[in-house]
Amino acid sequence: MAVRVDLNISLDGFATTTDQTPDNPFGDDWPRLVGAYASTRTFRERVMHDMSGEGSTGVDDAYARAYFTNIGAEIMGAGMFGFHSNLEDPNWQGWWGDQPPFECPVFVLTNRVPRPSLELSGTSFHFISTTPEAALKLALDAAGSRDVRIGGGASVVLDFLKAGLVDQLHVAIAPIVLGQGRQLWSELRGFETAFEVTSEIAESGTIHVTFRR
Repeated sequence: MAVRVDLNISLDGFATTTDQTPDNPFGDDWPRLVGAYASTRTFRERVMHDMSGEGSTGVDDAYARAYFTNIGAEIMGAGMFGFHSNLEDPNWQGWWGDQPPFECPVFVLTNRVPRPSLELSGTSFHFISTTPEAALKLALDAAGSRDVRIGGGASVVLDFLKAGLVDQLHVAIAPIVLGQGRQLWSELRGFETAFEVTSEIAESGTIHVTFRR
């Protein structure tokens, strides 16, 4: 059992984008940041439910497959679930439609509680307001012998990293420069000293760096 993070960041270390608008809630930079991942066969199958066999099958796809492997529970923030963009919709059920890709219990850290749990096609969303340590205990109990993933967004990931709660961090470094957003490394000086570090370059130019405790 391990606590894992997978995160897309830019060459200059930003894990968020800042060009969102009401009419374009993801902005133009987000597809650039996650483009290699979103182009994989695994992403198309698990997230888009596209079983055509289209999509890349190289190094990026290997990491996409690993992203979904052996996950028993997930923790995410209110922003990743979509609360920040859908404040006026009491029936909001997340970005993923009726078939979310997680297929495990998901614990959503949010101040918008109490809210009843939500069951969608093998994924259960539980809305909690608590500390990273308490949320992790809930997720570990739910995961059994499998891993827990800290899914995002960047602020939630940083909270868990700074608290020393993560066993494995994988960053996919996209060959783009964003110039602004939430910077991952500025609050983690010396982070690498507690981990074994490996790296691999994908056909897309994405650099996959993995920190394992």
